[in-house]
Amino acid sequence: MPSNVIMPQMGESIFEGTLTKWLKKVGEPVKRDEPLFEISTDKVDSEIPAPASGVLSEIRVNEGETVQINTVVGVIAEEGAAASPAPAKVEMEDAPKPQAVQPAPQEPELTPEPEPAAAASRSVRSSPLVKRIAREEDVDLGQLEGTGLGGRITKKDILSHLSGRQGSDVPPSAAPAPRMPGTERSPAGSSEVVPMSAMRKSIAEHMLASRRTSAHVTTVFEVDLTRIVNIKNQHAQEFLEREGGKLSYMPFFIKTVAGALKEFPVVNASISGTDIIYKKDVNIGVAVALDWGLIVPVVKNADEKSFLGIAKTASSLAERARQKKLAPEDVQGGTFTISNPGVFGSLLGTPIINQPQVAILCIGAITKRPVVINDAIAIRSMAYLTLTFDHRLIDGAVADHFMSSLKNKLEQWDEPLF
Repeated sequence: MPSNVIMPQMGESIFEGTLTKWLKKVGEPVKRDEPLFEISTDKVDSEIPAPASGVLSEIRVNEGETVQINTVVGVIAEEGAAASPAPAKVEMEDAPKPQAVQPAPQEPELTPEPEPAAAASRSVRSSPLVKRIAREEDVDLGQLEGTGLGGRITKKDILSHLSGRQGSDVPPSAAPAPRMPGTERSPAGSSEVVPMSAMRKSIAEHMLASRRTSAHVTTVFEVDLTRIVNIKNQHAQEFLEREGGKLSYMPFFIKTVAGALKEFPVVNASISGTDIIYKKDVNIGVAVALDWGLIVPVVKNADEKSFLGIAKTASSLAERARQKKLAPEDVQGGTFTISNPGVFGSLLGTPIINQPQVAILCIGAITKRPVVINDAIAIRSMAYLTLTFDHRLIDGAVADHFMSSLKNKLEQWDEPLF
């Protein structure tokens, strides 16, 4: 029997993905678990394996198209079965998409007229993030047509609506003319206009939605990492010989953050309406910078892992992220995020919270600086750690207590490495 190839869900808050590249052509044989196509969301850019062995008999979604999760994007038939041609590429922006590509009705180009009260009172299907945006932007979701599965109103739907609403306030004469990709010239010189990648557009939407959702506040702590630097240098060669990889600073931070989150469960929580959801699992996402964007794979149950277990897991996730080998479960379930721009020389940063989490830690560069210890000047390996937190849930005193605990654990490190 033929097997349907579907768009997977790459995170609990993700309801759509962009198919960026097919790795097989119609009529070509495929093997189970062999990379079949690439997708891009605001959380991951990854290769998706084939669900079965056979022949790729049908492609229903073209490269560059965005569809809802669980949409059938292709079909794998048994070997010897006839293949169907791929759908023709739609060139005109206003041309309708193939019916198989968009299972739900498309939103009109203009904001729809108000519906009767009975229609407006219908049950609206959407994610908590969409509902929060609607509340903050004073949008009646009952007036929107959802393009998601079963009429679900997606993040893309409401952001498109908000964009249209803002654009309606601009006089026609002030509206910019459409631009085509390529090089353009102006009195100030030449520039190149390049469309955003699907992943970059998704990241942009996710970051803007987070800023609208959370009350962002940042606190900064200076931490003496001399002890950890010495331990790392002392065991670097042994670690390389035993484990076959380099020993980095990240496992030290993940281990100490996991311990601090157990002490302060509110920092490991999330908000749903007026409810606080305390997460039992400590799942720490680690931002990985790639040439084409940013990915946040998750170290699951970090509080239950040894230092070595954390080091192996983090290294494996980072390597698979760079190779586009992450599975959906690798980016799901995160309860807290660590960003490490210090590897690029940044001293400190104020990152945006990764929704639906309520805090994110930023690690600055570790540099040797003169500091005063017991009224004497000493050279120590110092770093700035910043915690951006959601002030709707976390008070400044709680955030500072959390950071004080983290600072103490790092400066007094006594965990075994092996």
